[in-house]
Amino acid sequence: MAFTKVCNIEDIIPGTGVVALVDGEQVAIFRPRATEEVFAINNMDPFFQSNVLSRGLIVEHDEQLWVASPLKKQRFNLKTGACMENEQFNVKAYKARVTKGSVEITA
Repeated sequence: MAFTKVCNIEDIIPGTGVVALVDGEQVAIFRPRATEEVFAINNMDPFFQSNVLSRGLIVEHDEQLWVASPLKKQRFNLKTGACMENEQFNVKAYKARVTKGSVEITA
């Protein structure tokens, strides 16, 4: 499984997400804190079939990080892609890392 460089860590403001096209898929990449920890999930909100998750709010629940969709606020786990409200609507999670300041994703 190869990693693809998508941006520099400085391109993502802490507490926000961005979107990148990786192997033909829109991937939402999140940097929850001012560290080099990043997470990546599919950008499509499965409830509305809209590519908007990268614009969602990062929230913490039960010591785990989630993104709340900007549309109806369903929450998706940043590590696993699991949907808190309905497991039938889970999204794909990707491996993400930072290497020498570059954010890399597997798709």
